[in-house]
Amino acid sequence: MNARRKPLIAGNWKMHQGGASGVDLAVQVARAAAVLPAVEVVVAPPYLAIPGVVRETTEVAQQHHCAPIGVAGQNVHHEPKGAFTGEIAASMLVEAGCRWAIIGHSERRQYFAEQDADVAKKTRAALAAGLGAIVCVGETLEERTSGRTLDVVLRMVDAVLDVLAGAGARGVIAYEPVWAIGTGKVATPKDAQDVHAAIRARLAGRDVELANATRILYGGSVKADNARDLLAQADIDGALVGGASLDIAQFGPIMRAAQELAS
Repeated sequence: MNARRKPLIAGNWKMHQGGASGVDLAVQVARAAAVLPAVEVVVAPPYLAIPGVVRETTEVAQQHHCAPIGVAGQNVHHEPKGAFTGEIAASMLVEAGCRWAIIGHSERRQYFAEQDADVAKKTRAALAAGLGAIVCVGETLEERTSGRTLDVVLRMVDAVLDVLAGAGARGVIAYEPVWAIGTGKVATPKDAQDVHAAIRARLAGRDVELANATRILYGGSVKADNARDLLAQADIDGALVGGASLDIAQFGPIMRAAQELAS
């Protein structure tokens, strides 16, 4: 973790906690985050829960006299409007109260055939609408065992380099090795740091300020018992958390670990 970049802890709820239970969970997260000023916290609920989450977490922030936690869409379409049944435009997320969008998650790439070019267009649309963009990159197990981790990850980074230039802290890259998502497997802190350092070097090759400003998160079976060791690495600026973000007993310690390391 680097002192020049505020750590970001984001919870991707995927297709869980879409109704009142999601609002309740978000309130718990917001209350926990209210006493962690050194950490930026974001939750990404299903679309239907977003208005309730925004409303209730804003109220928590007012009660604690602090900034509200961020709310993210789990996806976004690259066009501002049109005949795209089932899709959500960046402007719609903004109107609903979102400040972030998760883009290019491995599940979107795997199950919905999203390609690097799609991710770049979505990232551009999100940033243009005023959202922060959390762009996911990562290799499969087969790509890892064949020694192609950096080839794959840096190819994905290259696709958004020009788009992220100038985005400052609103541009975020999340390294999520596909083989670690939801499996209980996790990269060692050293392995994660090595990939994060390679991403940072690639950003620096495009622009030193881009490398200094862009936060790079780790994701993939991040839990309360491994978060501190991961977050302590020099180029890891936070975490994109899946399953553990659905339980405040797991997510709270992850947020607190970031606060302690940043203080």
